[in-house]
Amino acid sequence: MIRVENLTKTFGDFTALDGLCMRVPQGCVYGLVGPNGAGKTTLIKHIVGVLRQNEGSIIVGGETLYENISCKQNVVYIPDDVFFYKSYSIKDMKKLYQSIYPRFSVERYNKLKDVFGIDENKRVMRLSKGMQKQVAFWLGICTMPQLMVLDEPVDGLDPVMRRRVWNLILQDVAENKTTVLISSHNLRELESVCDHVGILHQGKIVIEKELDDIKSDVHKLQLAFKGKFPEKLMEELNPMHTSAFGSVHMVIARGSIDALTECIKAYNPVIMDILPLTLEEVFIYELGGMGYAFEDILL
Repeated sequence: MIRVENLTKTFGDFTALDGLCMRVPQGCVYGLVGPNGAGKTTLIKHIVGVLRQNEGSIIVGGETLYENISCKQNVVYIPDDVFFYKSYSIKDMKKLYQSIYPRFSVERYNKLKDVFGIDENKRVMRLSKGMQKQVAFWLGICTMPQLMVLDEPVDGLDPVMRRRVWNLILQDVAENKTTVLISSHNLRELESVCDHVGILHQGKIVIEKELDDIKSDVHKLQLAFKGKFPEKLMEELNPMHTSAFGSVHMVIARGSIDALTECIKAYNPVIMDILPLTLEEVFIYELGGMGYAFEDILL
């Protein structure tokens, strides 16, 4: 659905995107994650055709999106800070969306009135931030998009509404093969909805895999031995991170479970537990190995 090749964008002397490459398959939910300043929003604005790159190419649905009206009619973008005209009611915004998106579904719009429960005659700008975000999803889903691009999408929504919005989005993915690109710092929430993940760091996609593959390649090991931790084993594991709690060592290591287990068993451990890693932990330890260091802080 989305193919980005050698994307470069500079602002004066600052390089925001540096030869970035990216693949987003059709019908997937792709989580775009990265530290502040990595270039997530800049990348998104290129994908939706707001910014023009200095070098490289961006293909969406087989076409170049920039200044391509027919292609943009299949894409809906919901940013962190949504925009509405000050004097427009929800009904006015619906008419505007109908004039822009030829596939806008009035039937779906009417069905979603009960889901969101907001009076369509109210001026959108007089609503709370959370309700404005609900309106953005209400209208965006009704455009029947082939691609939804979401930047911090559910910030400001209460837990019940967050669940409703995700259910609506995932229903579109299942039934209409809608492709969804999500940028968010809420990695625990992304983990529950995404099937592909790209980690952006210093203007480049440094890791791009299916979520299950990312989590199966890095493991958390809890180990204890009679006496000291074997130095040779530490060399063999080549860990991404280590810490100790008394005689129990926590080791974050890359590799297959079978290979790691065989390696550790050769040293007769007293305790050997292999624990699952969350996406948040994978993110922290992967970037820790790329110079984005973190420390355990004690107060």
